[in-house]
Amino acid sequence: MAIAEVTVLPVGTGSTSLSSYVAEMQHVLEKLEGIQYQLTSMSTIIEGPLDNVFAAIAALHEAPFNQGAKRVSTSVKIDDRRDKPSSSEQKLRSVREKM
Repeated sequence: MAIAEVTVLPVGTGSTSLSSYVAEMQHVLEKLEGIQYQLTSMSTIIEGPLDNVFAAIAALHEAPFNQGAKRVSTSVKIDDRRDKPSSSEQKLRSVREKM
C-alpha cells in the first residue's frame, strides 16, 4: 500500500484564505473509492494502492481549478513499501513502541 502526503496550493485566488479550497478537496476525496485519507493542518495523507493514490492526487490537483483558481502548485511525497503491509497507523505504532 502506498502512503502519500499531498499539499495543494491554489494561486491567483484573490484571498489568502484557502479553507474553502481545502474543504472542497475533502469533498472530492469522499467520492473516491479504494483510498483512505486524513486531513492534517498542513497537508492530506492518502493511503491505498498506488494507482488509486495517483488518481486521488490528480483529482485534488484539479479541484481548485474547478473553483476558479488560476494556478495550482501541488507537492507530493510518496512512501510505497512492498516488502510488508504498511499504513500510517502502523508507522506511528512502530515509533511509539520504540519510545
